[in-house]
Amino acid sequence: MIVTFIFLFVLIGGMVIGMPIAHSLILTGVALMWHLDFFDTQLLAQNLQAGFDNFPLLAVPFFILAGELMNAGGLSRRIIDLASAFVGHIRGGLGFVTIGAAVLLASMSGSAIADTAALATILLPMMRDQKYPDSYSAGLLASGGIIAPIIPPSMPFVIYGVTTNTSISKLFLSGIVPGLIMGTFLIGAWWTIARKYKLAAGERVAWGVRGKTLLKSFWAMMMPVIILGGLKGGVFTPTEAAVVAAVYALFVSMVIYRELSWSKLYDVFLAAAKTTAVVMFLCGAATVTAYMITLADLPNLLADSFSGLMGNPMLFMALMMLFLLAVGTAMDLTPTILIFGPVCAPLAVKAGIDPVYFGFMFIYVGCIGLITPPVGTVQNVVAGVGRLRMETVIKGTTPFLLAYVFLAVLLVIFPQIVLAPLRWMH
Repeated sequence: MIVTFIFLFVLIGGMVIGMPIAHSLILTGVALMWHLDFFDTQLLAQNLQAGFDNFPLLAVPFFILAGELMNAGGLSRRIIDLASAFVGHIRGGLGFVTIGAAVLLASMSGSAIADTAALATILLPMMRDQKYPDSYSAGLLASGGIIAPIIPPSMPFVIYGVTTNTSISKLFLSGIVPGLIMGTFLIGAWWTIARKYKLAAGERVAWGVRGKTLLKSFWAMMMPVIILGGLKGGVFTPTEAAVVAAVYALFVSMVIYRELSWSKLYDVFLAAAKTTAVVMFLCGAATVTAYMITLADLPNLLADSFSGLMGNPMLFMALMMLFLLAVGTAMDLTPTILIFGPVCAPLAVKAGIDPVYFGFMFIYVGCIGLITPPVGTVQNVVAGVGRLRMETVIKGTTPFLLAYVFLAVLLVIFPQIVLAPLRWMH
């Protein structure tokens, strides 16, 4: 267990003292190399470079770019306008608009932070105008934003699939039904809040206006149809789907909607490049650690330590989800995948758990961590956009967080909710 101690002590110790996660990962790999008497700077550099020299990971920069283009080019706003036209007149209608827009945007970008920022920027001022409580408005926006990594296309699914050698296409399909259920749970929670606080309703929009809004959003709505249709029909791989999404978003933004100019395009590419650089460096650093974890045989060592749990997959799954939730409250989703994916996935297979199901649950619980203190990455986005105290956002997120936790329990008890849609692939 010395290897496990070194892994956790160096990694967590580095983050505690404020070291960037990528640097902590590299240092952890170096410490394991030193312990195994296997230190080699050339091998270190090769693994660092191999971490981002990976064809499936090309999906990451293109999905990031697609999200930036959607926000800058008016696609996100038209999706929100569409949802507002159809459900904005209900009591607390802007909350239902948020949920509908969150589900639709999730089927296009796959980034919780990008979707949350787009939703909060447009909808939070509108909610304030209608005297909605800031806490519950912010909590709903944050909770709706984390649907993005669940409904395909999903950047976290791509990273998890590459890191653990799990089918990305199957991971994509596994998220469709649970993602829609997440939206349904949010509807139930928001309906209760809207009735309790007697929230205002917007004006009913005439069917003619709804039709015009639907036509205006047609090109934005076609993106998920093209992506999912292409994946189902075998026209392109998940990596190629990311390229298609980015090119399509660029074409619609500049040629059809004409809201993105050549001068603004530079800023969009720059923002996407900066985010990509951070993610790719994390991937490279994690590969160094993952390589040494494999050499140290850490998954098998842990499997031997927890052999008593291996005969009870449901108990193992429940305890693993509690562990991942605790981890997710302390760090962002991407580092969680890169650090613990290579360790936990082999353990799940040994416990007899379907690797795709475990991969989905890994990402789902990690998403819950995005709206859980003390870090709460997505909560921070909403607090920043709305200039709110973090305590206000945390309070408003609580009812939606409880709904998601309840759903997690259901998914552990009934894994077929996740696995059944995979039959559609065949």
